[in-house]
Amino acid sequence: MSDHEKPGPGNFIRTIISEDLAGGKHQRVVTRFPPEPNGYLHLGHAKSICLNFGIAREFTDKMTLARCHLRFDDTNPSTEEAAYVEAIREDVLWLGFDWGEHLYFASDYFTTLYEYAEHLIKNDQAYVCDLSAEEIRATRGTLTTAGRDSPFRHRSRTENLDLFRQMRAGAFADGTRVLRAKIDMAAANLNLRDPVLYRIIHRRHHRSGDKWCIYPMYDYAHPISDAHEHITHSLCTLEFADHRPLYDWFLANLPVPCRPRQIEFARLNLGYTVLSKRKLQQLVNEGCVSGWDDPRMPTLAAVRRRGYPAAAIRNFCDKIGVAKKESLVDLSLIEHCVREDLNENAVRVMGILNPLKVIINNYPTGQSEELIAQNHPQKPEMGTRLLPFGREIYIEREDFMAEPVKNFFRLAPGQEVRLRYAYFIKCREVIKDEQGEIIGIICSYDPATIGGKAPDGRRVKGTIHWVAADRAITAELRLYDRLFTVENPEKAAAAGAVLKDFINPESRVTLQGCRLEPSLADARLDQHYQFERQGYFCLDRQDSQPQHPVFNRTITLRDTWEKIKAR
Repeated sequence: MSDHEKPGPGNFIRTIISEDLAGGKHQRVVTRFPPEPNGYLHLGHAKSICLNFGIAREFTDKMTLARCHLRFDDTNPSTEEAAYVEAIREDVLWLGFDWGEHLYFASDYFTTLYEYAEHLIKNDQAYVCDLSAEEIRATRGTLTTAGRDSPFRHRSRTENLDLFRQMRAGAFADGTRVLRAKIDMAAANLNLRDPVLYRIIHRRHHRSGDKWCIYPMYDYAHPISDAHEHITHSLCTLEFADHRPLYDWFLANLPVPCRPRQIEFARLNLGYTVLSKRKLQQLVNEGCVSGWDDPRMPTLAAVRRRGYPAAAIRNFCDKIGVAKKESLVDLSLIEHCVREDLNENAVRVMGILNPLKVIINNYPTGQSEELIAQNHPQKPEMGTRLLPFGREIYIEREDFMAEPVKNFFRLAPGQEVRLRYAYFIKCREVIKDEQGEIIGIICSYDPATIGGKAPDGRRVKGTIHWVAADRAITAELRLYDRLFTVENPEKAAAAGAVLKDFINPESRVTLQGCRLEPSLADARLDQHYQFERQGYFCLDRQDSQPQHPVFNRTITLRDTWEKIKAR
């Protein structure tokens, strides 16, 4: 059994399901993940995906009939696109889950939903209302005052049925009429105050085309879709707790084939980011990011492009668990899960972000050799690779200091360091341009120190990485960091500012002319790399080209933000 097939940690939802099974309420478990195809999935959705599919997998161990459906809530053609459907399918599969034969759409039930609406009208439980959306809000009342009846609430069943059929036939313009449930305008729960069931939208639907010009509301379509798929436990986030009485009202007043149980859990709130499709769309529209898959975004498409492993996200979702109370999860937790996975699985390579040329003057001109390097120091099974070495190499500019400060153990005039997998070198001369800027250094090497050990027993304190100048590939590196400078940007924006005021100016830094070891010429999209001493990187799946490779920094080797907070 793979890690993501193992039962998840215990929580109150699993307890409820176990009790329902033990009590004979259900003979099987059927859950569903019901995204709306109006944007990309984000890390908050990952929590729901892992919960719903994870429960189905866990109870499959006990009952072979347990399953999880993927169902698209495609009831609003104004905001939905087929492209989002494909993006969501890809995200769920990438995260490690498969719905098998159980792929559904709310639009599959449009005819049934319409027939149920007529059923409510005939039972005097629904009516056509001519009030505008603003007028409906104005007459809805407040938490302390009852709502007011619509002047159209007492239309006859015959008139309502005729008007509703005219709505379906396209006789009325958008926004001129809606169908509302007739429940109780004085109900303590505002969701029961004659909610809208259908609205008029003359817009082509990505699946049903122009067949319909009236579309059901989510609160109406969702419980009916659940019932017709024989969902046993409808899991949703806490904001839907107040909607549960309405969910149950529809199930009680319609001839549905079963009665699912809605259970709410706390949504994911993650520090230094926002998990709201509307706010993420705002960031895209305002040009704060380059798109939904910008690697700084918390969408699954974005974190995949940035290099987050799917296993790390599943592990993160297991660690945060499922609770009944909202809380803000520290971003460091998911970063820890990413580092933990990458440290275990990333191939070690060497890359120079800010190159400084080194000429080894006593290395034979025209000579080169290939040194053996480990792909992972703790995992011999990952093999080795060959590193070319010659007279000219590149090192990191920050690994050299012309006037070294105390405790600087890297390269400096007269100072010796170890080249990773290679030799000891000592700085003999500094090369400067006309402006006095350092453009290179001249060193000597000790050929007896091959492999990084001196036969005379002398030691050096510094080890630096390098690449051969004549074989290095030139690449663009994008260094990504947290998108916002404040832990709770939504709260900060609510105080009068706007989200873009808190964008971290260092959230993306682009470096050109970086030098990488030649093995990365064959870098794969499905492979993660640790650039030794620099961080974890992956090939950018969108912009990278064979002639111009682009690597994204997934994450740094250590949590630098903890040091910043400490200061």
